[in-house]
Amino acid sequence: MIGYMLTWTTYGSWLQGDERGWVKNGKILQPDIRLYLTNKQKLKSTPVKLKESQRRLVKEIIFDESKKINQKIYALAVCSDHVHIVAGPCSESISRIVQRYKRVSTYTLQKNGFNGKVWTKGYDKRYCFNARDLKIRIDYVSRQILAPDS
Repeated sequence: MIGYMLTWTTYGSWLQGDERGWVKNGKILQPDIRLYLTNKQKLKSTPVKLKESQRRLVKEIIFDESKKINQKIYALAVCSDHVHIVAGPCSESISRIVQRYKRVSTYTLQKNGFNGKVWTKGYDKRYCFNARDLKIRIDYVSRQILAPDS
C-alpha cells in the first residue's frame, strides 16, 4: 500500500438510508427512505454545514497536524459536509489518524465559536496499492476542491 483516501462527514449530513446511497463497512448501499427517516428522527441536533471560514480552519489544522506525525498529504478537500484526504502511510494506525484529525479540528472550531458535535462517528477508507490508484484518488479529491458547493 502506498497511500489511502479517508472520508468522513459532518454530523447529520449523510445519514444511513440517504437517497445518494450510503456506505457501511466499505460497501455502498442503496437508498432506504424508512431507514433515513428513522435516523433523521434520532438526530440530537441540527445537521452541520461548515462555513467557508470554518473549512479553512479545518484544512489548516489538518495540514499542521499531519506535519507533527510526519504524514504526507497528497490532496485535502474540506467541504461543507465532509472531508476527503489522500495521504501516505505513517507510523500511526489509520483509525488513530482520523481520531487525531477530528479531535484537533473540533477543538479549533470550538475555540473559534462553534458549539456542538461536528463529525459523525467513523470514516471510510480506500487503499491505494499503486501509482494509478493514488492518482485516481488525488484527481477525485482535487475535483471536490473545485466544486462550487463543496
